Amino acid sequence: MARRSTISSEYIYKTSFGHLRKDSFELQNKEETIYYYVHEYPDWVNAVVLTKDKQILLVEQYRHPGNDFFLEVPAGKVEQGESYEEGIIREVQEETGYTSLKKPILLGEFMVNPATQTNKVITFLILDAFETSSQNLDDNEDVKVKTFPFDAMEELIEDKKITQLFTVSAYFLAKNYLS
Repeated sequence: MARRSTISSEYIYKTSFGHLRKDSFELQNKEETIYYYVHEYPDWVNAVVLTKDKQILLVEQYRHPGNDFFLEVPAGKVEQGESYEEGIIREVQEETGYTSLKKPILLGEFMVNPATQTNKVITFLILDAFETSSQNLDDNEDVKVKTFPFDAMEELIEDKKITQLFTVSAYFLAKNYLS
């Protein structure tokens, strides 16, 4: 397989959410220059959060690119200097007001979209969660917490009430772990 040799990289823009850069490279077996746009994002964490009575916590929020409201597992980007575990504990507390005395269980670590993005999503399972505070949302967030029986998730997916890929994959990872 031919590896790429990067000739140049230039940033189109940089934001606190992510960066876009334009790379040029050549394949070792060809002489033409190829241009490619790369989205640089920090790694993301998400979690299937279950209460003691096996209710799953989902968050509902508007996603502008999707032009709709989506039911999702709690998720967010990892802050600089933060471990994945610290990141998911913080994100779950901020988005839901819930926490757990149990350590998050790592279910998997995956590239989000290696065709265009540099980041990974790290998926956890959090058991025996309980409410400890109100939400602590960013100014641009409007998140509603919803609970469902864990056993109802496949019906929500089949009925297209859950259409977000990371939520679907997180559910099946958790279901597999718990069985």
